Amino acid sequence: MFFLVFFAGSAAAESCLAPQPPFVPGDPQAAREYRDIIRSDFEVYIRDIEAYFRCLDDERARAFKEAREVSEAYGRFLKVIEP
Repeated sequence: MFFLVFFAGSAAAESCLAPQPPFVPGDPQAAREYRDIIRSDFEVYIRDIEAYFRCLDDERARAFKEAREVSEAYGRFLKVIEP
C-alpha cells in the first residue's frame, strides 16, 4: 500500500519550468529597431511567469497532499508491524 501511494503520487507530479527573461539589447538603436519583438517578448514572459507561479502553487498543494497521504500510510504500516 505504501508503495502504491508513493508511486501514484510521484507520477502525478508536474514539472514547472520557469520562462526565460526577455533579452533587451544594450544598444539603444537596436532596441528601437526591434521594439515590437521585444515588447511581445515581455508580454509573453509576463503571461508565462504567471502560469509558472500557478504551476508552482498547484505543485506545492499536490506535494503537501502526497506527503500527508504517505505519512498516514506510514502510520498504518507502523501499527501493522508493532507487536
